[in-house]
Amino acid sequence: MIDSTRETLIALADVPAQLPDRRGGRRPHVSCIYRWVQRGCRGIKLEAIQIGGTSCTSREALQRFFERLTAARHGDPAPTRTSKQRQRASDSANSELAKSGW
Repeated sequence: MIDSTRETLIALADVPAQLPDRRGGRRPHVSCIYRWVQRGCRGIKLEAIQIGGTSCTSREALQRFFERLTAARHGDPAPTRTSKQRQRASDSANSELAKSGW
């Protein structure tokens, strides 16, 4: 979770300029950054917050995102679940509690 009082905020549109060059000396397109926030990459999403009409992330959130991607690439379990996975787990737990009389 991004702490806007302690982390260095960056507008999503400005993130590509903060990243190193990739294939062929090009940086990721801004649409790629928005995709990392919306859908994620390899099941891991980039944290973002809304400040007025501007979507932002932070340098620290980028670091966490890249660390999680690296861990996932090396076979470590992803530390976060998607919202659908959380909802399914919650529904399952509620169903079990209802069956047991809670």
